[in-house]
Amino acid sequence: MARKLKKTKKRVQRKWGAQPLLIIMWTSCLFVTAGAVFLMMGYMMLNLPSISQLKNYQPPMVTEVYSSDGKILAYWYIQKRWPIPIERIPRRLINAFLAAEDSRFYEHRGIDFIGVMRAALKNVEAGGIVQGASTITQQVTRSLLLTPERSWIRKLKEAILAWQIDGTLTKDQILNIYLNQIYLGSGAYGVEAAARTYFAKHVNQLNIAECAMIAGLTQAPSKYNPLKHYDRARRRQEYVLRRMFEEGYINELQHEKALEYRLQFKSEKIHLPRGARYFLQETKKDLIRRYGTKRLFNDGLKIFTTLDTKWQENAYRFVEKGLKKIISRHKTDKRLKKNIECALLSIDAQTGAIKAMVGGTDYSKSQFNLATQGRMQPGSAFKPIVYSTAMAKGLIQPNSIIVDEPISLKGTDNNKMWEPQNFDKSYMGPITIRTALTFSRNIVSVKVARLAGINAIIEQARKMGITVPLSHNLSIALGSSAVPLIQMVEAYSTFVNQGQVVTPQLIEQIADRHGRILEMLDPEFHKALDPVTAFQMAYLLMGVVENGTGRRAKAVGIPVGGKTGTTDNYKDAWFMGFSPEFVTGVWVGRKDRKSLGSLETGGRAACPIWTDFMKTTVQDMTKKTYDIPEGIAFVPVDRRTGEIITPTRENQASIVWEALRKDDLPPLHPETGFWENMPGWLKGIGAFFRLGD
Repeated sequence: MARKLKKTKKRVQRKWGAQPLLIIMWTSCLFVTAGAVFLMMGYMMLNLPSISQLKNYQPPMVTEVYSSDGKILAYWYIQKRWPIPIERIPRRLINAFLAAEDSRFYEHRGIDFIGVMRAALKNVEAGGIVQGASTITQQVTRSLLLTPERSWIRKLKEAILAWQIDGTLTKDQILNIYLNQIYLGSGAYGVEAAARTYFAKHVNQLNIAECAMIAGLTQAPSKYNPLKHYDRARRRQEYVLRRMFEEGYINELQHEKALEYRLQFKSEKIHLPRGARYFLQETKKDLIRRYGTKRLFNDGLKIFTTLDTKWQENAYRFVEKGLKKIISRHKTDKRLKKNIECALLSIDAQTGAIKAMVGGTDYSKSQFNLATQGRMQPGSAFKPIVYSTAMAKGLIQPNSIIVDEPISLKGTDNNKMWEPQNFDKSYMGPITIRTALTFSRNIVSVKVARLAGINAIIEQARKMGITVPLSHNLSIALGSSAVPLIQMVEAYSTFVNQGQVVTPQLIEQIADRHGRILEMLDPEFHKALDPVTAFQMAYLLMGVVENGTGRRAKAVGIPVGGKTGTTDNYKDAWFMGFSPEFVTGVWVGRKDRKSLGSLETGGRAACPIWTDFMKTTVQDMTKKTYDIPEGIAFVPVDRRTGEIITPTRENQASIVWEALRKDDLPPLHPETGFWENMPGWLKGIGAFFRLGD
């Protein structure tokens, strides 16, 4: 009995050996592993990024900057990309990418299991990784939704997201994202940027050979960059063409022709007008202040600036010409050529649009913009502000007499007297305000400043757009305070606009990536002078050109006004001037602040540059005469005494004609009644000939 029981136990032990236990253990492990996988997948599902952003795909895009005449000036970007809709991408380029990257794109659900198996076999045969299995959808996932880390968890996330994306977006939507998002080397993101970077073409202009070359860059943009590694890029292109032929995208003849085609690499170039980089720098600073860096460089804005490329080219050309002439006059000054500098700024007085800007002679050597950042003493170019102040207060008129004579005044140092002098160190005695401004008499300017008051002059300068600190002493009458060129140009716009100052502006229009207008140029005016005073000053400044220190500007050929400026020892030479439509300022000086050379005055050094430039603007002017405000009458004046000539009615017409011929008709308030009694037709002729003389 005992023996039977023992045998039975032995049989049971043989029946329930190690194998069933192993099965149970493996089954348990399988369930645990499966559970863990499902738990992990659930965990990852909870932490996966949302794919909703892909439905409204708006990647970073190039901001384009244009001139007022429609020329491209600059591309600003963090990622060089021009997204274009799938409808505008040629089928031959799409097929090249499909052949190279994902030939079963339209058949799988974001993950190509057949492709994975095929790639695994190829890699086993080759004894290494020679072929990948990432689909286009997975590449989109990796590019937009995941970090670039290499781990099996990230690969699993990638697969899940690719499956989701394929179930949410259409195949064309996925392709559209892929072809616009992908990096293709040399800073180019997306196929349009690649076409411009490698072939200076738009994507719809690419031929089959070029399409294959671009599609071949996907795998390793740096390794296959044709500009650096042509042989590698060529072999990759041949592979893409072979795949296109194998997939039936091209026939044998197309395949052979594409292989024979000689690629010509050419990057898109911007033909920037000379000297325009200072303008672009100023524009960028202004836009960053208003829109912020991220929006400006990512949002694909269309910036239409006020710069006219033709004007800019002319401005820089005549700056070069003018400086060469100055250098040629002082050949013994060996350092002049290296140190001479010039700034020019021209605006449309009706809108404030900056048409041309030269901020220096060489942007690559100095990015300091002399037209906007530089502060230079304007010398006598500041005098019109002094005269305007006194005239607006009713203290002087164009025919007022002031004695040009030596004077001695209390200086800033109470123990030392200040004795200003005229440029030529001579004195003209009793002269009219008009004569004093025409010949830039310093003594008269100082006397007028004393009459008007320093505080009033500074206040008037502020109204006219000059915001920098100004000297609180009588030297202000001689332009001793350094002022930026752009603020002087703004101040002179007062005389053209009947007392209204216009703010210089850089932008005409801004649109978003969809063409919606965000803002347009809105001229900014504010009142600085009454219209009569402003016109009187404009008229007096025309006299400076007609008979005075700015005579060279007569060559413009239409009525223009302006004022020269020269500082001590010829360190600064200015010419500030205007036509009926535009205001332009020119400054010439040196970086080392030494003298330009003997007799290099504003009339000699700066005025010729101004004149040459302004002559080229006449053809673009729509307005060649000045508006005469109410309250202005032209009357004959005795230049020596400043008295109004009051002839008899019988000979008044002949006296007017004689006064016109002798240049003796300053614009005055019609208090005498003389001009009011003139026939209307004669008043019109008088005004016309005086302004056009």
